[in-house]
Amino acid sequence: MGAARNLFAANGFHQTAMAELAAAAQVSVGQIYRLFKGKEDIIEAIVQADAQERERTIQHLQDRLDAGDISVEQTFELLMLDVMDNPHEALSFDILAEGFRNGRVADMIADMCNGLRKSLSDFACLANPGLSGEALKSAEEMILACLFGLGHRSLSRPSINDERTARCAAFMIVAALRAMK
Repeated sequence: MGAARNLFAANGFHQTAMAELAAAAQVSVGQIYRLFKGKEDIIEAIVQADAQERERTIQHLQDRLDAGDISVEQTFELLMLDVMDNPHEALSFDILAEGFRNGRVADMIADMCNGLRKSLSDFACLANPGLSGEALKSAEEMILACLFGLGHRSLSRPSINDERTARCAAFMIVAALRAMK
């Protein structure tokens, strides 16, 4: 999977040959096909691994928040920092594009987002306990959009560092959540 991430990020999903992938992973092409039906299955495994990692990160943040170790603002700040720490940003663009061509990949991305919504909803309600219904759903979407955007910001050539961006984004998100009725 590491070799696939690196090659897909560098060359693109469709431009990477299985033989190239096998050489980078130091396995035979046959071994790859014993584990995966094709590149789509590799992408699926990458998306699933990323979703599981994001769930672990969010659970860790939730545990720290519940223990009183961090505030809701710090929770959002740490979440933003986590999504900005993306060494395979180019690959995530390729996966998102593949989601428009491949229904299975689109479903995986949607499942990952749906899995995040519950935790994002919980964080939003800590910032504003009065959120419910459509306002809460809108808050989930706003936070999810921020995560997507900040996770793909390198091409915009940001002029402030990740830490400052995360701090400001977290402040703005919490302020927006508290202002919602």
